[in-house]
Amino acid sequence: MKTYIEDWLKEEKAGFSGWDFSRLEGRTKEQAIPWDYKKIVVNALQKDMQLLDMGTGGGEFLLTLGHPYEKTAVTEAWEPNVALCREKLEPLGIQVEQVFDDAVLPFEDGTFDLIINRHEAYDILEVKRILKPGGLFITQQVGGRNNEWLSSFLMSGYQSEYDGFGLVNEAEKFCEAGFNMLEQQEAFPYLRFYDVGAIVYYAKIIEWEFPGFSVEKQLERLMELHGMVKKKGYVESKEHRFLIVAENS
Repeated sequence: MKTYIEDWLKEEKAGFSGWDFSRLEGRTKEQAIPWDYKKIVVNALQKDMQLLDMGTGGGEFLLTLGHPYEKTAVTEAWEPNVALCREKLEPLGIQVEQVFDDAVLPFEDGTFDLIINRHEAYDILEVKRILKPGGLFITQQVGGRNNEWLSSFLMSGYQSEYDGFGLVNEAEKFCEAGFNMLEQQEAFPYLRFYDVGAIVYYAKIIEWEFPGFSVEKQLERLMELHGMVKKKGYVESKEHRFLIVAENS
C-alpha cells in the first residue's frame, strides 16, 4: 500500500490551472448528458451579438466558439484564472473582468445579446439587468446533489451547502424574475474513477464538495475505495446537471 499512498500524495500536490482536467484523461469516465451545451450555444449565437461568458476559466470553451473577439467579454473570479485570461484573452481583444460579487457585474444595463454560463454562480436579477430585452441566458449548472454519495463517504458528516439547488427551484426563480423559459432539462449521469489517485486529484480541485479533504485525514476511506477499484474496476459517483435557456422579456 505504501506505493499507492505515495502516488495519492503526489496527486494531492499536483497543480491545476484554467479548467483543464487533462490529468484525468483515461482515468475517469463521464456518462453523456442528454443535451449538447455547445450545440445549444452555437445555434443561438450570431456573429453580430454581444457575448458574455461568465466564469470562463481560462477561456478554453469560449475560444472554440470562434466569436468575434471585439464582441466578446468574460468574467472570472479565481485569481489564477484571471491572470491566465489577461495573458491569453486580452491580447486578442476580449474584455476580461474579474468578479468579486455575483450581484455586482461591471457592465452597463442591456449590454449583451447572449450570456453563457457553464458551472458558474450567477445572480438572476443581475443577469437580467445586463441582458438586452429579448436577450438569452444559457446556463448548464452543477446541481446541489452532485457527488452526494462520494462526498458523504469520504467526508464524515458532509452536508451540501447547495442542497436545494436544482432545476425546479431555479426555473421558478427565473419565471418570478420575468424570464421566459425556453428550455429546461435535468440529469444525473454517472462519473467513474478508475484509480483512487484520480479521486484525490478531483477532490482537491472540487474543494467545495470535499471541504478540508486531505490524503492524511481521509486515508482509511481512500483505502476502502482502493478495495472497491480492485474488486469492481472503478468507483462510481453520481453527478447532477441541469440546463436552463431563458429569454429576457
